[in-house]
Amino acid sequence: MITKVLSSIGLRCHRRHLLPVLLLVATTAMGGTSSPVTMETESTAAPLSKEVSSLPELTAEQMSVAKGIRAAELHYPRIPRPYWEHRIKMCKALGMNAVCMYVFWNIHEQQEGVFDFSGQNDIAAFVRLCQKHGMKVIVRPGPYVCAEWEMGGLPWWLLKKRDIKLREEDPYFIERVKRFEEKVGEQLAPLTADKGGPIVMVQVENEYGSYGQNKPYVSHVRDILRKVGFDKVLLFQCDWSTNFELNALPDLLWTMNFGTNADVLKQFTRLKELRPESPMMCSEYWSGWFDGWGTEHQTRPSTAMVKGIKTMLDNDISFSLYMTHGGTSFAQWAGANNKGFAPDCTSYDYDAPINEQGAATPKYYELRNLLQQYSDVKLPAVPKAIPVITLPAITFTEMMPLLRAGNVPEARKCRDIQPMELFDQGYGSIMYTTTLPAVKAGAVLSISNLCDYGIIYIDGEEAGRLYRRDNGGSALRLERDVKEGATLDIFVEAMGRINYSKLINDPKGITGSVTLATTSGKDELTYNLKDWEVCLFPIVEGAALDTLLSDMSAIPVPTAAAQPAVKEAVSEPDREPAILSQAQKQCPAYYRSSFNVKKIGDTYLDMSSWGKGLVWVNGHCLGRFWEVGPQQTLYLPGCWLKKGKNEIVVLDIVGPTAEAAPSAKGAKAKYPVIRGVAAPVNDMLRKDRMPKVMKAVRTPAKPSAAPAASQANDAAPGAK
Repeated sequence: MITKVLSSIGLRCHRRHLLPVLLLVATTAMGGTSSPVTMETESTAAPLSKEVSSLPELTAEQMSVAKGIRAAELHYPRIPRPYWEHRIKMCKALGMNAVCMYVFWNIHEQQEGVFDFSGQNDIAAFVRLCQKHGMKVIVRPGPYVCAEWEMGGLPWWLLKKRDIKLREEDPYFIERVKRFEEKVGEQLAPLTADKGGPIVMVQVENEYGSYGQNKPYVSHVRDILRKVGFDKVLLFQCDWSTNFELNALPDLLWTMNFGTNADVLKQFTRLKELRPESPMMCSEYWSGWFDGWGTEHQTRPSTAMVKGIKTMLDNDISFSLYMTHGGTSFAQWAGANNKGFAPDCTSYDYDAPINEQGAATPKYYELRNLLQQYSDVKLPAVPKAIPVITLPAITFTEMMPLLRAGNVPEARKCRDIQPMELFDQGYGSIMYTTTLPAVKAGAVLSISNLCDYGIIYIDGEEAGRLYRRDNGGSALRLERDVKEGATLDIFVEAMGRINYSKLINDPKGITGSVTLATTSGKDELTYNLKDWEVCLFPIVEGAALDTLLSDMSAIPVPTAAAQPAVKEAVSEPDREPAILSQAQKQCPAYYRSSFNVKKIGDTYLDMSSWGKGLVWVNGHCLGRFWEVGPQQTLYLPGCWLKKGKNEIVVLDIVGPTAEAAPSAKGAKAKYPVIRGVAAPVNDMLRKDRMPKVMKAVRTPAKPSAAPAASQANDAAPGAK
């Protein structure tokens, strides 16, 4: 019954859509006359007023702009700037006539009041490149963008204001939105179509119906965009066919987002009832899907995508293909889904027609053949592929342990535990240190709201690892007695902030409390631990990384030849027992090496023998790796390499395994290595590498940052 109704209303069965759909199904199954369910997220809205249902005052020129759009979604920060033009030309050769782009607030204002629109962030240059190749441009300036991007594009420093209400008419939030959009206007308003530029459409907010119902807020964002210079360009808002009426404004064009298995025409049924003459546009037609750490690799068949686009072409429906080229969420910019906590992989390949490295896929050529049939002119030739190279094994013999004496940054003190943002750090890791009371083995250390991956040390010895779970709580049963005054260190790595739903207010570090529960005779005792020292380990790039490493003391990587291996069970033959046990005891640590390149080209670094962390090459941060998969390689653009010597740095908080390599004396020792391979490995899932969930433990406190309704909003492996 449910499957039939889902099919009849044209929704692909993404779990993100499931809650509102099930409400609709339940009403239908009961006769369709029950009272509507009140909820803060998606719902079926009442019919629009006559004023709201009237057409916006579109000129004939604007009306024509909204028709015939065949847009390619590209994200400039996910493509190295030297490759921007190549990707635009690939889209042109595919048969597209426009580029659709988000503007990512948090990459332009990484510190409050400090704006950067230069280099990789030069959005005006990106738009001019589109114009150079005859492509129209659709700009989506947020402030929120979702996009499986850190905090949905909102800057981390907003969370320094603990009571902030994101995406609402919070005075501070609105003021910061206004200042950001003013800067966007300075960059892009001179490039709108009325001034001879390529920008033909500008989006107001983003899929707000999946967040709530708040027309005053959406109206406020619309007014800000008009005031910053987008007053003579077509403004639109996007949502789903199930919720677009919640926030539909009368003077904006309404567009729909949906995926490849949807019944295309049914997505516009309600729109055509309200606005019979309105242009129809799918502002996000999902070509594939994205990957999350610890989940299966995602793909989508090309046949469904091509069929849907053909339907749109045959019915004069404009579209933007999300994604035409996904690219890479370099550095710390990958976000997280809101099903409990589900961080996104670094690769944003998305199973798109143009793959992560910029090469045409079979899906590309199938779609190109279709679009050629609907083109009056012969499509341009497909640009030449960027060369791909391999790299021999890069051996790492030097490491810089973060927690080694002299390498630990100066500590700050606080009575109660606080999140990372309150120490003015947005990304990276943080370590909390305090002393413990005397307890017997079996005591339970509980952390309320560990965000996101924790390594627990007692008197310098690792006691266990914890990973953020659905309820925000994590617990560890101590295997040994603890003496009075023992030192507790909790090293916490922050992963991407949630980028969808009310849970985007996602501070990092430890945001709740840390308790230690034990027994004394017949009594149960729980200590609420206080008086913390806090050390910060930010993520840096370029010269800042060189400075950081130059101030740290290095040691040789301990090898198997220097000590016996520790025997322990392993689940796969490719990961040896802990032959680097002493090295792993030194983790978290930076590893540094160099390698020579004779021929420049793109490659993929094989990280399958490493644990969890980040990689830099010549100062560029390639992004996160994690042995759990499914992604086991990191894309290294050739434009970031140079002939001759190249520097590579790895931060591994867990520790790598090793393989035999000749030592300086000719004997074989075991060192960690990285190779450059010609193809990505995005489908090797190793769930056994996840920290184990402790069972039969008193449940830690649940987070209170978001209402239950929003937590149930999305059960999907994603937010698109």
